[in-house]
Amino acid sequence: MGMAKEDVECLADAVFSPEEIGAGPASGSYRTEGMLIVPCSMKTAAGIACGYADNLILRAADVTIKEQRPLVLAVREIPLSKIHLKNLYELSKVHNVRIIPPMLTFYHQPENIEEMVYHLAAKLVEPFGIEAEEYRRWKRI
Repeated sequence: MGMAKEDVECLADAVFSPEEIGAGPASGSYRTEGMLIVPCSMKTAAGIACGYADNLILRAADVTIKEQRPLVLAVREIPLSKIHLKNLYELSKVHNVRIIPPMLTFYHQPENIEEMVYHLAAKLVEPFGIEAEEYRRWKRI
């Protein structure tokens, strides 16, 4: 299955809770390459779209947009309502915001679920200049 929260936190340089609205990522002077929100709930997407920064996640996203750094949202919800689509549409118009839903894809002809997940993960980190080792880019036939 997945990793435990503690296992993921051990890999991080710093860990903050959403309540720490005054933590470093809430400031534009805190250097980052951008922000990736996985998963991104429709509540979080709505907060970002409206500039409602009442916790560290929303404030850091707001700062990321303000500083014109990449913001990648792995939005999850099915089915999507008209309100969800409206918020995502508004976010799609913001410079450096990418909406990458965690959808399984088949066009790269994966042999198993792990390859599908790897492909998705590669797409999520690509905006930050990270090239996944086994990522299969489209090749003209």
